[in-house]
Amino acid sequence: MKTSEIKLTIQLDENNIPENILWEATDAENKDKQVVKSMMLSMWDPSYKNTMHIGLWTKDMQIEEMKRYFYETLQTMGDTFLRATGETNIVEDLRDYCAHFADKMEITK
Repeated sequence: MKTSEIKLTIQLDENNIPENILWEATDAENKDKQVVKSMMLSMWDPSYKNTMHIGLWTKDMQIEEMKRYFYETLQTMGDTFLRATGETNIVEDLRDYCAHFADKMEITK
């Protein structure tokens, strides 16, 4: 069995606000730590049948960047849900919502 490790490093200021978020993975082609401004991690707990979630962003993340990040995350969630379930109808609804979100947030594609 193959094992892969993903490591997150969160650098905090004196008030525990993220200043830097870095990630690295043992399987990545680039072995250097990669800098990101925002991250969401969701994990399904089968014992309690609920989702554990971590959402972090750095204090220098701009609102326009956050809008785009959420738009792309919603799109990606649709892709993942479609691959996992084959539920095309609801994914089409999610895509419609993503278009609405992009319009409301004035996000250019």
